[in-house]
Amino acid sequence: MNDYLDPINSVGMPELTDTAIALEFLLSVKNGVRNYAAALTESPTPEVRTVLLQHLEAAIDLHGEVSELMMNKSWFHPYNMDEQIQLDLKSAQTAVDIAKLPLFPGNTNRKGLFPTPPK
Repeated sequence: MNDYLDPINSVGMPELTDTAIALEFLLSVKNGVRNYAAALTESPTPEVRTVLLQHLEAAIDLHGEVSELMMNKSWFHPYNMDEQIQLDLKSAQTAVDIAKLPLFPGNTNRKGLFPTPPK
């Protein structure tokens, strides 16, 4: 029986977490670019358009930086679909494996592992 609370069972999780956070950040930035572009087309005054355009350009730059970081870390392969598909399949399998873990393993008693005051 695996003890899922044992730190040894979290090997590899920090990188998976970093990958997930970076991907979520990339998607959020992409959504921001889309929103700024839409707002820019609907802005009523030149002053507002100027501000939105500055924010749009900053968001586009940020998207490029996050994409480059992910490519440098081999977390994202936008120019090699075979590698990206393999990465996506591995990520999907990891998600399925994590979902199959029992939420509450048989013995969750940690009494005696931590100092506790006497009763």
